[in-house]
Amino acid sequence: MGVGSTVEKRLGKGSFNLLQVFTELDDHFLKASKSAHEVSKLLEATRLHYHSNFADNRGHLDHSQRVMRVITWNRSFKGLKLDNADNANDDFDSEDNETHATVLDKMLAWEKKLYDEVKAGELMKFEYQRKVATLNKLKKRGTNSEALEKAKAAVSHLHTRYIVDMQSMDSTVSEINRLRDQQLYPKLVELVEKMVIMWETMREEHDSQCRIVAILRDHLDLSQSAQETSEHHHERTIQLLAIVQDWHMQFCKLIDHQKEYIKALNNWLRLNLIPIESSLKEKVSSPPRVDCPPIQRLIFAWQDKLDKLPDEIARSAINNFAHVIDAIMQHQLDEMKLKEKCEGSQKELKKKQQQFEDWYNKYMQRRTPEELDPTRTDDNSNNDAVTERQLMVEAVKKRLGEEEEAYRILRIQVREKSLVSLKTRLPELFRAMSTIAVACSKMYAELRAISRSRNPNHSS
Repeated sequence: MGVGSTVEKRLGKGSFNLLQVFTELDDHFLKASKSAHEVSKLLEATRLHYHSNFADNRGHLDHSQRVMRVITWNRSFKGLKLDNADNANDDFDSEDNETHATVLDKMLAWEKKLYDEVKAGELMKFEYQRKVATLNKLKKRGTNSEALEKAKAAVSHLHTRYIVDMQSMDSTVSEINRLRDQQLYPKLVELVEKMVIMWETMREEHDSQCRIVAILRDHLDLSQSAQETSEHHHERTIQLLAIVQDWHMQFCKLIDHQKEYIKALNNWLRLNLIPIESSLKEKVSSPPRVDCPPIQRLIFAWQDKLDKLPDEIARSAINNFAHVIDAIMQHQLDEMKLKEKCEGSQKELKKKQQQFEDWYNKYMQRRTPEELDPTRTDDNSNNDAVTERQLMVEAVKKRLGEEEEAYRILRIQVREKSLVSLKTRLPELFRAMSTIAVACSKMYAELRAISRSRNPNHSS
């Protein structure tokens, strides 16, 4: 109850300060955001990689060189020197320094090599089958021994090449599996560990926010808000809307990218676990696969749990809150427009009054003593002119009064609507965020348990 109790103490002492409470809400957002730094660092979130679509990678580590340095199947590349002096200590040769991204880079390179080898092997197999068919035809025709021997030699040569290529393919498959089990799997386990910490921290921070807004709901009233919307206030509302909209977009990306990545890994793993076999009669095949490598159980469970994640509640809550802020912003805009209209009418009234006074003074100066005699009864036309101009001034004055009253009412309505919306939507928002944080924290704790059950080096 840490922060929530702090707010309660302030309320008990009568020292409730809306700005301080919202500052605390913001502090919890900052702490929640900070909890993701280790995950971002682990995933090198701000780094470009060699297979990126970005054309200009200047200023970034050249991953293509790095990958060629440590991934390539041609060990002669170890003799190449990189231009970057930072690489002089040969740190990249150590697999201890590999990151999640570079492991994937390496596996991609080996998978491309395997693809090329399988493709070449298939072409060679078709060529082998074609030459075997030719040899069989020659045997049936009883062709001379020289032609027959040449055909046999060609078949034997292709068979030998195929055996060699399949052995090379076996080595490639073995290296991919080694990377899968000894590098990728530990990186995924490490990611799960960091995600547990991140989501547990987020759960704590959103729980605290839930307690704060529950207190706000009971103590927030119109006396806590400004009497009217200022330009500065409206600009801050626009800024808040942009931040909430970005929050919604980033949250969706966070969940969607997790699902996409784990789904891609799952699809790759399903293919990876299918043995590559030759259709030739000889016993030539890829090395035996592990029936159920540790990564399989983790990835399958990960995708299953992500698919069941109740993230739609949080998505909707953030989006609904954005709509609330947008509605408040529109109400404020209406209020500011009406205020501007009142100010325009005030200027118009002042101008009309000044014009009337100027006209009236000149009018009175032009009148003769006889015309000024109050006993005269034939001065209706002159009085009508004065009355007409006075009515014009009064019409503007009346309109201004109506506009000012409408503005006064609208100011109250804007505050009431904003207050009701915040009292309703803020608790919904933070309850939803707390719910998704609890679900994610539970999910990654279960995934951690799965990884530790297959990793005796991890203590519970």
